[in-house]
Amino acid sequence: MHHPLTRPRRGRTAALVAAMSLLAGLSLTAVTTADAQAADPQSTRQAEFTAAAAEFGVPAPVLEAVSFYETRWEDHAGQENAEAGYGPMNLTDLTAQDLDGDGLTTASPRYADLLKAPAEHTAAAAAALLGTDTATVRGDEAQNIRGGAALLASYAKGYGHGRLPKTVDGWYAAAARYSQSTEDSVAQAFADGVWSALRTGEARTTDDGQQITLAPLAGLHPNRSDVRKLGLTDVTPPESDQQPECPKSVTCNYIPGAYTLLDPDDLGDYGSHDIADRPNGGLDIRYITLHTTDETYDGTLDLFRDPTYFAGANYVVRSSDGLITQMTPDKDIAWDSANRSFYQHSIGIEQEAWATHGGAWFSENLYRSTAQLVKYLAAKYDIPLDRAHILGHDNIPGGTETGIATQHWDPGPGWDWEHFFDLLGAPIRATAAQGSDVVAIKPGYQDNKQTTTYCDDVQGYKQFPGPYRSFDCPVTSSDAPSSFVPLYTAPSTDAPLLADPYLHPTGAGTDAMNDWGDKAPAGEQYVVADRRPGWTAIWYGGQEAWLQDTAKHPTTVPVTAERIVPKAGRSTIPVYTTAYPEASVYPADFVAYEGGTAPRPQTPAKKYTIAAGQSYVAAGPAVHTDSYFAINYDGSAPHDRTDFIGQTKVYEIVYNHRMAFVSADDVDVVPAK
Repeated sequence: MHHPLTRPRRGRTAALVAAMSLLAGLSLTAVTTADAQAADPQSTRQAEFTAAAAEFGVPAPVLEAVSFYETRWEDHAGQENAEAGYGPMNLTDLTAQDLDGDGLTTASPRYADLLKAPAEHTAAAAAALLGTDTATVRGDEAQNIRGGAALLASYAKGYGHGRLPKTVDGWYAAAARYSQSTEDSVAQAFADGVWSALRTGEARTTDDGQQITLAPLAGLHPNRSDVRKLGLTDVTPPESDQQPECPKSVTCNYIPGAYTLLDPDDLGDYGSHDIADRPNGGLDIRYITLHTTDETYDGTLDLFRDPTYFAGANYVVRSSDGLITQMTPDKDIAWDSANRSFYQHSIGIEQEAWATHGGAWFSENLYRSTAQLVKYLAAKYDIPLDRAHILGHDNIPGGTETGIATQHWDPGPGWDWEHFFDLLGAPIRATAAQGSDVVAIKPGYQDNKQTTTYCDDVQGYKQFPGPYRSFDCPVTSSDAPSSFVPLYTAPSTDAPLLADPYLHPTGAGTDAMNDWGDKAPAGEQYVVADRRPGWTAIWYGGQEAWLQDTAKHPTTVPVTAERIVPKAGRSTIPVYTTAYPEASVYPADFVAYEGGTAPRPQTPAKKYTIAAGQSYVAAGPAVHTDSYFAINYDGSAPHDRTDFIGQTKVYEIVYNHRMAFVSADDVDVVPAK
């Protein structure tokens, strides 16, 4: 999220409306899976689904499909999945400790509302139906699945006058209710996803080795209007008449962000995006950039509708249910990443989450909605589904010399790029033989446990009202699943971590979450500099960086890619974090209006270079430099809303954790092999 501040606080919008009362009265008995476990320990969870479904009268495929859509059948060893959800059925248990830890104070009206919101306490509801306690359904896998089945049955009886549906399609409304959404359209989208899994079937081995198969079902035709039986209430802010630019597979609305003139005497004083006509006039859409809001969904909407905030996004995705809200048309340029060379060519997607919270807010609903949106936009605008074009905010370099060090680092180590690209249908995988001179980072998110720390100064947050977190520094995330591998100066974990010259002019890198200078993110491709037993060195930010990469626990896969090398005879070449055109492209009257000097000069990063012998992966063919100018609110300035395109060309490269540019005149291209 590109804005003047971030305001950590927790809020779950969908949970603020009371849901249907759960029906009690089921006669429940314990489920034993010892025989199945003894026969095949890898199918224990499948047997637990089958037993729980039979016990509560839920069709086994429905129970399995709901669990798959919620967690992909993962148990996470009793640890939190996302948004205070636990176990394969994602039963929720939000506690005061959770809220206190996230900095939400008792003075906030949200505090009490969240602690009593039914959607945040489905674990307690399930436990009541089972006659046990919340801790049991949170931490015991079999009881968690039983609890989910009991809830589904209670939901079905709630709208079925105490009777269970006789067909699989009859469970559609119960599945929609299980989403805990308070809105018809979002609950319906959840049920549609469940029914999609039922139709196609699913099979996977979970991270803890459980093999589960959901066979496809033919002839499914649910009555989608059954969702209206649930009596849900819409809590989303009023929508615009404008239609959102979204795929039909997701629930999407349109709430316009601020485009407001702040000072009638200054036509250049407006927020929070630029009017454009992308992808026309040479201003193509090349990237999709993913962010975390560091704010609640509703708080983010408030900020992006405040023109004094001077930031925006094209889309915002809600964590609890995956609702997508478009706030800026695709054709217009949202101010979202502090580097015009990227955001003028990008569609920005904000996701309700905190980068400092690891994967806690990245719900499966959020992953799926974002993936469907990205896949749709990529096809619409011909954007490659790779990590050079599907970016995190952390992959975009600062657009100024001082901004390189302060550029944001979301979505952070907790975002599972490998899972996300699986959902995109473009998995990170080997495309070359072992020993290739280019590798992609693929550490295996769930098993890639890293310890990181974080500390931040919240004083700057006081500009905007709201509760603020007071950090006891450092905050430590211990052995958490992570999407990066640490980089060392030598092939040893005793060696110092790599230091980026903008972050650490002297000394070594650190384990701080926001120290992106010593972390290679999943999916990024790098040229191999050297190899030692158990270690691979890559060219990274002008340095040789070492990462652990053993045969038993590989963290890279071999890939084919074009790469750049400095032209022969050049000892070093400059690196740029922007791609602005030469001064000669600007008309005289435009330069005069801008104060007599050509704006946005293209200057190299002072502390970055590429030396002879080094090589970096090219993101694609060379492109012309350009810079879009939107000057006045009404487009009345000379050459207003014009993209000035230069004659010079640049290659975009994967330079370090972030992208960069090199002049096409400075490099040769080595074809992929």
